[in-house]
Amino acid sequence: MILYAYVCIFKKNHMGLYMKLLSQLFIFFIITACSDQSNQISNVNSLDSHILSHDKLKDKIKGAWAGQTIGVTYGYPVEFKYESIMIPDEVILPWYDEYILEIFTDSPGAYDDIYMDLTFVQVLEDYGLDAPAIEFANAFATADYKLWFANQVSRYNILNGIEPPQSGHWLNNPAADDIDFQIEADFAGIMTPGMINSATHISDRVGHIMNYGDGYYGGVFIAAMYSQAYISDDIEFIIKQSLKLIPTESHFHEIITDIIEVHNQSPNDWKIAWNFIHDKWVDTDLGPWGVFDTFNIDAKINAAWVVLGLLYGDGDFGKTIEIATRAGDDADCNPASAGGILGTIIGYEAIPDYWKNGLTNIEELKFPYTSISLNDAYQLSYEHALAMIIRNDGIVEDNQIIIKVQDPVTVPYEKSFEGHYAKQKININSNTINEPGYSFSFNFDGIGFALMGKALSDNDVNHIYQAEMYINDSLVETAKLPTDFTTRRFYLFWKYQLPKDTHKVTIKIKNPVDDAHISLESIVVYDDKPLLKINET
Repeated sequence: MILYAYVCIFKKNHMGLYMKLLSQLFIFFIITACSDQSNQISNVNSLDSHILSHDKLKDKIKGAWAGQTIGVTYGYPVEFKYESIMIPDEVILPWYDEYILEIFTDSPGAYDDIYMDLTFVQVLEDYGLDAPAIEFANAFATADYKLWFANQVSRYNILNGIEPPQSGHWLNNPAADDIDFQIEADFAGIMTPGMINSATHISDRVGHIMNYGDGYYGGVFIAAMYSQAYISDDIEFIIKQSLKLIPTESHFHEIITDIIEVHNQSPNDWKIAWNFIHDKWVDTDLGPWGVFDTFNIDAKINAAWVVLGLLYGDGDFGKTIEIATRAGDDADCNPASAGGILGTIIGYEAIPDYWKNGLTNIEELKFPYTSISLNDAYQLSYEHALAMIIRNDGIVEDNQIIIKVQDPVTVPYEKSFEGHYAKQKININSNTINEPGYSFSFNFDGIGFALMGKALSDNDVNHIYQAEMYINDSLVETAKLPTDFTTRRFYLFWKYQLPKDTHKVTIKIKNPVDDAHISLESIVVYDDKPLLKINET
């Protein structure tokens, strides 16, 4: 009230001065407002924006590809040599400056994690950021490299007319929950800094080519962690933000939540967490190859080993890939993912020289089956990232890059083997007899099965068997069984969602030859209820 009276008196006696003061105040507020707006655009990392220099973005992209390359090289000698067990401390894992070049030269197949990624990077170059799923599918289905599990089933599907997303659906792909897309999704996160949902949109186009359910979620999760690694150095925050993409009712979400909680309770001993995850989850792989076996290529469990390395590695690059490797199972792919994500967080320059010195020997070399080197990958992902930033309302200026950060949106719920439980595994281990009209039959009681085996040539000539599957004397499927390794049918036959009953399955070979054979290995049977354990009887 006193201030108001003073202003009125001042206004009456000094009208000219008053108007001048008011004008100056108005100009001041306008300048301040404009300055604030400019700060919001150019100088402030708000909750919905993040600023990087061009050099920092390049450094993080280099760290992503370099970390992945280092990790896969480090774990390669022990890949699947320790199944469902930890790699003992006394097992020495080699590392020296020439090591990467030696593996690159002598064992080019070790880099399947990288050249699969680069296949998809090349598709983006050839067809643009909106490249459709079928172009990604055709690129890897027609490539010369060898594939296994979900990738190979998908390749066969695509070459025989089953296109994505059906090529990766569990009814068409018994390996749908396997690790395949999880080890190939890096590129999607590397090119989408801070744009976690954009990484998911790319993952949807590519990941459903070969996976479904938890297998698909593995790639979504890994790509998301790369994306978040550009805007935060808090590893637990990165993991939790990325996990928001995964439906809470999925096993994938549950296992990652488990390892976060165990880490919070026992943050200093990764082996406690490993044992907890192993004891709870080791028997949950329903893929025909891993069920009733120590072999574990299940996406969710191997993703847990990636998170194990990241959480217990405490931001130390060597410690991170060491733990992810010694967790076993897919012991090269897991340190590749962990190393790539941490490499994105800390950047190339911060990776210790001990680990990256050997990279200079290969950075100019083209990865097998590609025309892309590491140096090329650095540049291509940088260009793709800038394009994605602009597309998603970010700003690319000469001196800085402003990323519009996305809040994670959960992807739709999917579940492979819905209502199916592994009942038994029947070993066969016999070869077909090469005579016209040969058939193989078996009976099972349940709702589904998968028949494992191989079509093999006895020489260098590819033979394509024509085979028919009958269930209860009705023709269900006609399939080609090539002896050629790159086009082979990874699982011979399978069928799910049958009525609960005793079924007779008959496989008829229409065109046997003398210089090829089919090796029948095992049958996995599925039922509509969990197997009753001995201690539950």
